Amino acid sequence: MKNFILFLLLLSSTIIYSQKGPKIEFLAQDNTIDYGKVSKSENILRSFEFKNTGDAPLLIIAAESTVSYVVVNKPSAAIMPGKKGKIDVTYNSISTGPIRKTITVESNAVNYPDGRIAIKIKGEVL
Repeated sequence: MKNFILFLLLLSSTIIYSQKGPKIEFLAQDNTIDYGKVSKSENILRSFEFKNTGDAPLLIIAAESTVSYVVVNKPSAAIMPGKKGKIDVTYNSISTGPIRKTITVESNAVNYPDGRIAIKIKGEVL
């Protein structure tokens, strides 16, 4: 019985890790970019670079923030397997204080539940 359970665990692990399809891997540690310390009234652009580590074209369906002063631009074309892409995020610093915002990325990636990934920006406006 123990061998059967071990076999089932091994089989399910193999199936999960051998998913076919597009996979997105962001290059930023913890999917976070640090804007650092910036001046008020600056429009700061940073790019989230990612790679399609899967075996099918990766589509970025949507990339958006819940606040109007964070502008997100996603690639419109599919990212082919093994290729890199980027999502540009512009933070319009309108007031001083810490920057802590999350951008939700929707894709057809099979390595995230429903293809949804949270990417984050942080920093401080002086």
